[in-house]
Amino acid sequence: MISISFLSACGKASFESVSKETIKSVKDTFDEQVKETNKKSGNMHFYLPFGYEIENESPNNIILKNGSKTYILFNNPQENTTSDVVYKATVALFEELDVNEKFKKEDRLGFVIIKRLEEDMNELTIGVGGTKITTQVKTSNMKTEAVVMTQIANSVENDN
Repeated sequence: MISISFLSACGKASFESVSKETIKSVKDTFDEQVKETNKKSGNMHFYLPFGYEIENESPNNIILKNGSKTYILFNNPQENTTSDVVYKATVALFEELDVNEKFKKEDRLGFVIIKRLEEDMNELTIGVGGTKITTQVKTSNMKTEAVVMTQIANSVENDN
């Protein structure tokens, strides 16, 4: 009986360890060279990896799809890359968060917010200044998803 519970516990990635790896991956990706923009929506330019497509657009929100996964890319063009307005507004949406990390580089403010929804499902939000991207993701996929989401959020530029 003990062996079975031990094996089943080892089979699933623990939220605590995956969230720590996710935070590190987001910070590392945030510090990398920003991906070159390859998509445009309104006055916003951004990088979109292969396999991702724009499903719907409005002035501040873009719904992205990658297979069956949906992402919401939000951009407040009034806020620059060092602004914490979107970060504060996002944190205020939740009574309690499982991960709330903010970090700075000279010209940018980044953040990662994770809220556990169910046993193996989480709401993951990655932001840079006035931009954030959100999706729902399984714990085991959180680190990989976070890297791509950081690349997208990090790349956003607005026409002035």
